[in-house]
Amino acid sequence: MATLASSSSSLLLSSPPSKLTQASLPPSLRLSFSSYSRLSSLVSTSPSFLACPASSRRSSVSAFTVKASAAEKKKVLIVNTNSGGHAVIGFYLAKELLGSGHEVTIMTVGDENSDKMKKPPFNRFNEIVSAGGKTVWGDPAEVGNVVGGVTFDVVLDNNGKNLDAVRPVADWAKSSGVKQFFFISSAGIYKPADEPPHVEGDVVKPDAGHVQAEKYISENFSNWASFRPQYMIGSGNNKDCEEWFFDRIVRKRPVPIPGSGMQLTNIAHVRDLSSMLTLAVENPEAASSNIFNLVSDRAVTLDGMAKLCAQAAGLPVEIVHYDPKAAGIDAKKAFPFRNMHFYAEPRAAKDILGWRSTTNLPEDLKERFEEYVKIGRDKKAMQFEIDDEILESLKVPIPV
Repeated sequence: MATLASSSSSLLLSSPPSKLTQASLPPSLRLSFSSYSRLSSLVSTSPSFLACPASSRRSSVSAFTVKASAAEKKKVLIVNTNSGGHAVIGFYLAKELLGSGHEVTIMTVGDENSDKMKKPPFNRFNEIVSAGGKTVWGDPAEVGNVVGGVTFDVVLDNNGKNLDAVRPVADWAKSSGVKQFFFISSAGIYKPADEPPHVEGDVVKPDAGHVQAEKYISENFSNWASFRPQYMIGSGNNKDCEEWFFDRIVRKRPVPIPGSGMQLTNIAHVRDLSSMLTLAVENPEAASSNIFNLVSDRAVTLDGMAKLCAQAAGLPVEIVHYDPKAAGIDAKKAFPFRNMHFYAEPRAAKDILGWRSTTNLPEDLKERFEEYVKIGRDKKAMQFEIDDEILESLKVPIPV
């Protein structure tokens, strides 16, 4: 039987402040305050890493704020993916760094004339150029040739998902004397846990491609950092997030959510991600040898996301819960988020970089809905075959 949820409320949870001192860490993880933490151990796949003690996952050094020298401007190369939801991170970061006076080259994987480049955020790269940045395209394995022998202070790999993809960029960066190497990893590498949220230091999946890449980077650079994002929203994103909900709400269709709808997740505005990365660029000693959850500091339930999207659109929402197994549905194909608690917190960025989140889903989703309507997606013809299968299994009337 279908379970309906009203649109009168939503759930957002914020992370508690950190309260750990260095003394609370086990000896193997006690850190020097001069450089905060040498977290290369966090990308080890040894038993001691995979079974990190409970005390360490809650630990952080007392918060402090660091500031970059206004005179220290850097040359930054962003190796940017040409697909998936991460491409928008490079787009926002390039614009923010340029706005702060840094020199930026963004190298996108593939061919400038490919069909992919006709989609966001790539079709807005003129914004980077007009701000003084440079855009190039090519094969990351030939990054040195693509950038024409130019040297950089900072390289961010926002493309590789495994060591084979990351190694050529990392090896070139090391051989060319890059001072900082950053890697966009994924919060998806954390092992599911009974005690959410995921925090830096939690056990990860040892065979995950991102984990192997993190380990390689930690072993080959004296100044490195890895960033683990989750879901994100923002203009220029080419992977559906809030749009999935808007598509159903504006067409007065039920929104099918697997499970109870109370599963927690983290959805950040991409400006938060670029601001964290910019702080790391501008504070190299503080950021060095650390892993950061590249996320906002609030959780939202799956039901809550549907309700917040409806509020942003000024429309009612009918939420229908279902059991994917009973309905014979693959939830990965039917729903944009994981059907489980999948929630990380940005404790390291707050404690080490003095970073603060600005994501405000109720307001940010209003902005996103305005663009959704502006581009005419609310009027676009769409098919909802999987939704209809779910509704039919629940004996819920299928909208005409």
